[in-house]
Amino acid sequence: MNFWEYLGNRYQQLLADAFQHASAVFQCMVVATVLGVLIGVLTYRSEWAGNLATTAASGILTVPSLALIGLLIPLVGLGVAPTVIALVLYGLLPIVRNAIVGLRGVDPTLVDAARGIGMSRAAQLVRVELPLAWPPILTGIRVATQMLMGIAAIAAYASGPGLGNEIFRGISSLGSKNALNQVLAGTLGIVLLALLFDAVYVLVGRLTIPRGIRA
Repeated sequence: MNFWEYLGNRYQQLLADAFQHASAVFQCMVVATVLGVLIGVLTYRSEWAGNLATTAASGILTVPSLALIGLLIPLVGLGVAPTVIALVLYGLLPIVRNAIVGLRGVDPTLVDAARGIGMSRAAQLVRVELPLAWPPILTGIRVATQMLMGIAAIAAYASGPGLGNEIFRGISSLGSKNALNQVLAGTLGIVLLALLFDAVYVLVGRLTIPRGIRA
């Protein structure tokens, strides 16, 4: 059968895999964003701490995804657990780095003005520094999401959820009549999800970043 016939016969399974893929990436991005911003907040005031955080996150990213998932399987087993841990770890670098850069880039005079009107340190961070650092943080989130969309496909190696299962099934049955259709369906599905997520981030940016800051 051709590709369109394959999609017609398998659309329910493909939709289920796409939903699982998107759900896994979204949930891991939420965790990675919280951790990444927290690490940025804790380290941006210190040059050595910020460099250490960025270097550690960079070191994680150098580990091949298949190797990392393989190392996690003996520790946490197959399925969702190694997928979540690997995706969260891989998503940290762009968020940590951009959070540190964004917070360090806040105009010191604005922080001094907030301090001058009696704001506490926490209030300065929440009401002044983080909002001004939000554009680069959002950029880091967008970059991390695009990375995780592709890396999540490798999770099928550990019986993880998502469209990677379609790709792995096709690769394992190369030479069969539907092998290419399976790989193509999984790949195109991931590309479409990545584009949809990025469009949502563009909308979030327009809704949350004041026009003056965007300019």
